[in-house]
Amino acid sequence: MTKRNRIKAVFLLLCCLITYGAAAFFQPSSVQAQENESVESAEIKPSELYARSAVLMDAESGRILFAKNGREEMPMASTTKIMTCILALEKGDLAEPVSVSQEAASQPEVKLGMKNGQKFYLKDLLYSLMLESHNDSAVAIAEHVGGSVQGFADMMNRKAKELGCDSTYFITPSGLDAQDENGIHHTTAEDLARIMKYCIMDSPKKDQFLEITRTDTYTFADCDGAGSYSCNNHNAFLKMMEGALSGKTGFTADAGYCYVGALQRDDRTFITALLACGWPNNKGYKWSDTRKLMTYGIDNYFYTEISPQLPQKTIKVKNGFAGGFPQKEPVEAEVKIGGGTRRILMKQTEELETEINLPEEISAPVKEGDRLGELTYSLDGRVIAVYPVFAAEDISLRSFSACTSYITDQFLVTKKTKR
Repeated sequence: MTKRNRIKAVFLLLCCLITYGAAAFFQPSSVQAQENESVESAEIKPSELYARSAVLMDAESGRILFAKNGREEMPMASTTKIMTCILALEKGDLAEPVSVSQEAASQPEVKLGMKNGQKFYLKDLLYSLMLESHNDSAVAIAEHVGGSVQGFADMMNRKAKELGCDSTYFITPSGLDAQDENGIHHTTAEDLARIMKYCIMDSPKKDQFLEITRTDTYTFADCDGAGSYSCNNHNAFLKMMEGALSGKTGFTADAGYCYVGALQRDDRTFITALLACGWPNNKGYKWSDTRKLMTYGIDNYFYTEISPQLPQKTIKVKNGFAGGFPQKEPVEAEVKIGGGTRRILMKQTEELETEINLPEEISAPVKEGDRLGELTYSLDGRVIAVYPVFAAEDISLRSFSACTSYITDQFLVTKKTKR
């Protein structure tokens, strides 16, 4: 090989090394990009869930992150008892004795086995209600707090309306299948999640609710100390996923298996609600769906901070006087936005929509701090945050007296001279 050919060969070899070396060098960044893109897990298809109705909710904002027939009205079995519990906590005295009626004692399984005339403390019955789902305890609580089952059902329905649960109707405090002239005992997955949100996030008794529903075992006696009772928590979800907060199971022949539960991971809190999630022998379907929905929320939704930015800095003011000559018309007043940074739970692929609601022109006089409009952030058509927009300066009404006062202040005021 001649010297010239050797030079050519070395040159070609260097070119190959550079080319393939560059390819090898840049390949990892391409993989990293793919990994970044796959951080979000795949969307859940409704057909992948066993439940006929299901939702995943952001517990802080109440936003529905996923829904499958989320507004379909269905019976909800013993998930009803989360409303029974929170109302008893808010309206009752936990230290008061509860007298057992024949109506309470005659309730079907599952039950504590209380007797007519027996007395229990309200606090103890709430553990019986939520850990073992005892139907006799539910009726005894309802009669004590509401005066009667019907009176307590009225309280439940009023509370549901207050929470915006317009597709929910309570007849029983236990969740047993029931029907009256107004329809069947029912809710929707969205409403059920909304009630759970209230129980764990918004109620003044949320801490007590969480304490009861997170208890593993609880032992108590009746007021006379004649009988001893032990309750075990049947909410398997509490030991199923890290951060599990609370929940309630349910089953009736009409409702099938139902579940509502909450999980907190880092600073994010998710709620799942499932209705008609299989019938015997498919008791485990609700756990499969709950895990799938919670995992989807954990993998996909993170907090994003938003700092409000106004697209315009001024607003036109008709008949305003801001000083100076010649006076332009209309005057422009500076505006400012109220409120600070907020955080919103959202996916990386989602985009916030902004809308500025300000009139094109306002009339003088204007005072600093006057509310002029608002800046709205929306996500999927739902308003997430609203920021007020204020005037940032005073603009007086243009008048003869305002003009003469300005001229006097600027040009005709006699200044003291030094002596």
